[in-house]
Amino acid sequence: MKYAIVDLETTGGKPADEAITEIAIYLYDGNEIIDRFVSLVNPERPIHWYVQKLTGINSKMLRRAPKFYEIAKRVLEITDDAVVVAHNASFDYRVLKKEFERLGYTYERPTLCTVKLSKEIFPKQESYSLGNLCKTLRIPVTDRHRASGDALATVELFKMILNKQRHLQDRIEEPGIRPLKKHSKDILKTLDELPAKKGIVYFYNKYDRLIGVHNVRNIKKKVNNIYINDNPKALDMQQQINTIDYELMQGNLISKVIAWHYRYKDNPVFSPCIKAKLTFSHQFSNPDMLLIDKGHHTGEKSIIYIENHKVTGYGFFDLEWQKQNIDVIKSRLTPVDDHPSIRKIIQDHLDKYRLEKIVRL
Repeated sequence: MKYAIVDLETTGGKPADEAITEIAIYLYDGNEIIDRFVSLVNPERPIHWYVQKLTGINSKMLRRAPKFYEIAKRVLEITDDAVVVAHNASFDYRVLKKEFERLGYTYERPTLCTVKLSKEIFPKQESYSLGNLCKTLRIPVTDRHRASGDALATVELFKMILNKQRHLQDRIEEPGIRPLKKHSKDILKTLDELPAKKGIVYFYNKYDRLIGVHNVRNIKKKVNNIYINDNPKALDMQQQINTIDYELMQGNLISKVIAWHYRYKDNPVFSPCIKAKLTFSHQFSNPDMLLIDKGHHTGEKSIIYIENHKVTGYGFFDLEWQKQNIDVIKSRLTPVDDHPSIRKIIQDHLDKYRLEKIVRL
């Protein structure tokens, strides 16, 4: 699935008269930014004095900027077959629709709001403004109140949301007349576009229920093997797969933990049931520790948190994670239901392989 992460700066004033002064769109495929568009926009109308003070954008800066009709085609192209994601999506989506209405075009896209998602995934925050979330979750932000800076901050926030809740299909707000395009409509193209890289692959049925999850060394090879296999289980799975999602991952242990987490939580029919397995109580060599290893990509680290010999959660941080205190780290973790089988997976990995770092608390 593709996400067009959007931030707009506008003239302010009455909603019916608002126009865009700056736009930033980062197209994110769930693993990396694959396209981007950033531009000032000549709104052809005055900018409210408060907005000028807040953003630093004034009419003089916009005299030679393109008018919206000159960039409209690019906006359509980069958001095509994508979910529009924004912090307070109703505002950005409304302004975009209004700009296209002035051109006589009906703009319809499914949307996701990171304010709504943050309230669910990061509860008990004092405020859900982008600035406050960036502060409490330690998201680096530059050019605050400018479209590119705020859009990039929203990208980082959305990554954290995806890390905690990978499948967001039921959170998407549909425009009503334009159904979201499903991978299953062109499964051969989907198979061809899968990366031959290490990571986690997720399979969903037509009801958006997770039916299989695998941590693999080669995503493309694993999925294609399912489709060329003719045993009864593979044929049944082929019939039920509607959507294929994947998550690139450089770290081996974190891949195992995440795959286990979704198997335990959702009990997918094409992955082994683990809830009844293993009853012994494993004790780690140290009761409280952080297991640090590679994350999704270079420059990111994965962290697995062990507390009182129990696996409590996992998360992802940039190279500056050492500067965070333990309470900040814990606030950004995805909770995990501790179970003997996940402790055994971790201990078996520690017995065979070296992690980048183990921090004993």
